[in-house]
Amino acid sequence: MSVPSAHEFHWQSLARLPSGRVYHSLAEVGGQMYMLGGCDAAGRPSPALELYSPEGDRWLSLPPMPTPRAGTAVAVLGKQILVVGGVGDDQRPLKVVEVYNTEEGRWRKRSALREALMGVAIIVKDGRALAVGGMGADLLPRSILQQYDMRKDVWALLPPMPTPRYDATAHLLGNKIYVAGGRQCKRTLKVFEVYDSETRSWTTLPNMPCKRSYGGMFWDSSGRLCLLGGLRKGGGHQSSKFTKNVNIFDTNQGSWLKSEDTVAMKTKRADFASAFLRGRMVVAGGLGHQPSVLDTVEAFHPQKRKWERLVPMAMPRCSASSIVIRDRLLVVGGVNQAPSCSVSRPRHAPSRGPAMLRLEAPPCSVSRPRHAPSRGPAMLRLEAPPCSVSRPRHAPSQGPAMLRLKFPCIVSHDIANGTFIEINMQQ
Repeated sequence: MSVPSAHEFHWQSLARLPSGRVYHSLAEVGGQMYMLGGCDAAGRPSPALELYSPEGDRWLSLPPMPTPRAGTAVAVLGKQILVVGGVGDDQRPLKVVEVYNTEEGRWRKRSALREALMGVAIIVKDGRALAVGGMGADLLPRSILQQYDMRKDVWALLPPMPTPRYDATAHLLGNKIYVAGGRQCKRTLKVFEVYDSETRSWTTLPNMPCKRSYGGMFWDSSGRLCLLGGLRKGGGHQSSKFTKNVNIFDTNQGSWLKSEDTVAMKTKRADFASAFLRGRMVVAGGLGHQPSVLDTVEAFHPQKRKWERLVPMAMPRCSASSIVIRDRLLVVGGVNQAPSCSVSRPRHAPSRGPAMLRLEAPPCSVSRPRHAPSRGPAMLRLEAPPCSVSRPRHAPSQGPAMLRLKFPCIVSHDIANGTFIEINMQQ
């Protein structure tokens, strides 16, 4: 299969985001992107729901969620978006479940989770949502696996995972749900387990070759799980240990490829955007051993068996949520300053600005959360590990690290058309 050349990419500007939010979730229905919830500039969970239409290059504000929340898990069931758990106004996990019907344009409250959870992984199989793990109000990880039937509006318990955890990555392949990594309190896990929906049983697979957090994780077209880069050891930014290793699990063989059969990335990095697009593994931005946030982009060429530099991002960024729509990797938000041990309030609140973005426009902000925002009306607490990387993967603890934040934009890596697209919010 031919893959896009590294020389085919360039930058282009598109419509602004209508509001500045952090810790929001993304969903795709009918080729359009929905942004749900998140936090406002003061760190308060938001009920906002907004739609971006690629065809019209415009944003539309939709009816807000009944329950303000951040860091929620979302699943698309036909034309409906299921919103599960997350963090509420009191900075604690939620058990509330709500559904937005994209055709009717209205929200409905549905049966709640059995307990309040955040850090839930969710997938869809046969029109039903399966929620895996999570963290409870007591800050302990859960092993729960629960299935939601939209027609009956019922959550059913399935056999629990062998290993309790939250913020794991779940992927569906055939009748099997693969659950990789995750956390227990501050501890990063190498655990890799699979649930067979036909036999209703769990199997423990070979552990991931190394512990890592804030790395890239996705499936390629051959049904192989790819783990890219990440943070191997936390600490202050200068003492953190980043990796450029690539590990691949072959589901057909049931084993990890040997190190000599994989090719490491060019740059050690963590907290970056990544995806498998048109036959190429792509990574963008992130944090590394450099004193500043990365703007570099690279993609793996399977025929040449090497990583190639692509056009850099218009602005460096780390800690960004992303979604793939029509062979485009949409990277939403991002932090543009390297982490430190300092405490700082966000410097810029959202405001009106020009409709089109110059490539030298002001940098952007943080995106998708993995835990509750900090207490305190005007700050966002970003931890795990303190003073190292920005994207949180566990609950608040003592000694938090803070980052200076600016407000978000979207970067789209358009493989099909060979372009990078940036969608700026109002400045």
